[in-house]
Amino acid sequence: MGDASPPTLIGSVRRALHLLDAVCASERPATAKHLARTLRLPLPTVYHLLRTLVYEGYLRRLDGGYVLGGRADGLRQGNTKQATVGRARPVLSNLRDEMRAAAYLSSYEDGEIVLMDVADGPGMECVDLWVGMHDAAHATAFGKCILSCLDKPGRDDYLSRHELADLTPRTVTDRRVLERTLSMRPAYVVDREEYLLGTACVAAPVRAPGFLGAIAISLPARRFASSVADADRLGRIASRVARAVATCG
Repeated sequence: MGDASPPTLIGSVRRALHLLDAVCASERPATAKHLARTLRLPLPTVYHLLRTLVYEGYLRRLDGGYVLGGRADGLRQGNTKQATVGRARPVLSNLRDEMRAAAYLSSYEDGEIVLMDVADGPGMECVDLWVGMHDAAHATAFGKCILSCLDKPGRDDYLSRHELADLTPRTVTDRRVLERTLSMRPAYVVDREEYLLGTACVAAPVRAPGFLGAIAISLPARRFASSVADADRLGRIASRVARAVATCG
């Protein structure tokens, strides 16, 4: 007997499934252009598939891209991080708009501080995180915010594994000085040109069952005073993020 005939495949179904796989594999909302490049598909085809999958509830469209929708819960089980981003992104976007500044969501995962998502826009560009987060947590507001939430053994463990790199003349590189600041567990944490000259950041902690993280905003250093004045509002928004994150457990 000869070989069996190859199965008849429906190309549009295969493309839709591959697109779902690509969205699921992305840790952040995936843009149409990114998906087109990844799958090597024409951009108009990708937009057509995305519209269909959003309509059917398999994807959700956020202002920064696409994430899995409610009908893709089975796929979502393999990507809890994306589920967290999907839930938190609307709040993060509101933070950006309310504070007129780029907004960030970070988390503490397996002993490391990870940048999960960024919401920015025209006139509210995010900071170019040219130093990997593994080496810069001590110089960023959200990194220091998360470290301040750890107990002392946890902080000691983290700091023993990470060099306090001197990024700007304002970066705190003395571990004892940094520890004194972090041990106070402030309601919010600031970075005034410690990561990048000309830029200031303010962060507030996000605590939810099984989740420790921080939200932050970055803005020109000349607006530092106004950002600190808004720190209470940042704390309230952090509570909203915590409630959104809690639904992903």
